[in-house]
Amino acid sequence: QPGTPLSDEEYRQFFRSLWTAHRASTACLLRELYGCQNPLVQRLDEYENHGVIPEGPICSELPGTPFFPNFCTFTFYRCTMKRYFIKV
Repeated sequence: QPGTPLSDEEYRQFFRSLWTAHRASTACLLRELYGCQNPLVQRLDEYENHGVIPEGPICSELPGTPFFPNFCTFTFYRCTMKRYFIKV
């Protein structure tokens, strides 16, 4: 379904190339340097969400942090907190 998060198995496949902390932090550095509007960053975001970057508030599985204003804010949070595998 377009715009929905990946399944657990799809997340494992998605992050396989980013599995080590070094690779994941490199992807986060790209996000930090170029922002969510960068075409490469957008492709990663689209891939993670079956081809559509979600709009509006993003619900999360985080206790105490139930939502983020948009997907970009959510992904920056994951990068900042080094919690790369948090799903929405």
